[in-house]
Amino acid sequence: VQLVESGGGSVESGGSLKLSCTIPSDIFSRCGMGWFRQISGKNVAEWVAVISVGGGGISYQSSVEGRFTISQETTKNILYLQMNNLIINDTGVYYCAACQVSARPAAAKYWGQGTQVTVSS
Repeated sequence: VQLVESGGGSVESGGSLKLSCTIPSDIFSRCGMGWFRQISGKNVAEWVAVISVGGGGISYQSSVEGRFTISQETTKNILYLQMNNLIINDTGVYYCAACQVSARPAAAKYWGQGTQVTVSS
């Protein structure tokens, strides 16, 4: 199972990025999904945002609430993470994940390869 991410990059503090994750259609239709990140210097991933099957339930980590938006484009099987007002502490490798998604501990059955997000002052 392959989850393919794109959209990472480098921005200045206060800037925006939009991450995309293409997910196989059979998984997209039956699983919850989420975005996680591994912050530089930390050994474990942390949850960022999760969305339930069908998109009915969404939750955000408190540090990103109001700045990040998780969404789905069901016709294309794409999961998005719109990130606005980025801060230096958002720097890290971002992963999309699907099926058996857990926020704490951060866990899921399928993972993307990760995409680097770097925020500078």
